Amino acid sequence: MANKNLSRDIERIAPSTMADVVETRLREYLKKKAFKPGDALPKELELAEALDVSRNVVREALSRLRMLGMIESRKKRGMVLAEPDILGGFERVMDPLILDVKTLQDLFELRLVLEMGLADILFTRLTEKDLIDLEQIVNKEVNKVQKPFKVKHEIAFHGKLYQMTGNDTFRRFQNMLLPVFEYVVSEEAKINGEAKVGKVTHRDLLELLKKGDPEDFRKGMKEHLSPHFERVRK
Repeated sequence: MANKNLSRDIERIAPSTMADVVETRLREYLKKKAFKPGDALPKELELAEALDVSRNVVREALSRLRMLGMIESRKKRGMVLAEPDILGGFERVMDPLILDVKTLQDLFELRLVLEMGLADILFTRLTEKDLIDLEQIVNKEVNKVQKPFKVKHEIAFHGKLYQMTGNDTFRRFQNMLLPVFEYVVSEEAKINGEAKVGKVTHRDLLELLKKGDPEDFRKGMKEHLSPHFERVRK
């Protein structure tokens, strides 16, 4: 049987540098030994001898872990395991100008899913002060369906909802997604003349927070975001 197409039939093995291998081994070692944030790592020389590689290779692998926020240098202690900032890397690259269309669409849909999932935690944690703050935000808007669509109103109202959850990861994620949201909405406006709005306004959502329940709010939010969901279905 001819093997002339063998290279197309068998996936090639990606080449790995020594630093790639050492980085993987260090990750495995940290897991195996159940390192906790603040625990000191072995010295470079000790790691090099144990792995039978040069100190330069170990240094490069450690540098990669440092860039990921997994380790940090401490005075008089050397390298220690850090508590990584899981969103830090995302924040640095979340720029619509350097992301492709598919990624922008995926992130936009992620934002929609997050908005729909806020209901239960909002009703668990909302306070009277939260409702007063939302009232002030809504009063700055026109108390009817917003035409034309105002991104600044969306940012103010929905940003407050994320803050009300008391979840810092939610809040940071929302801040990261804002540039993507603004970009997608602006592109939609270029095509359609203006961004579409849902029939349920911020005023309506506020009233649901005051008098409704999580399921009512979830339905209201879905209607509020309906133009965006319609865009996803196209």
